[in-house]
Amino acid sequence: MESIIGIEIYPIISFLIFFLFFIGVGIYVFTMRKQDVKEFENIPLDNQNL
Repeated sequence: MESIIGIEIYPIISFLIFFLFFIGVGIYVFTMRKQDVKEFENIPLDNQNL
């Protein structure tokens, strides 16, 4: 792998994409409205859509 010029940037880019996605999902979850969370909690128990 050392013979490929510029290969060292790809693991860094991959890590940054993963990290930014993880942080984005965390921010989304912590800023959700409580009413939306309650609706999502009850989806498996809701038998009206069967």
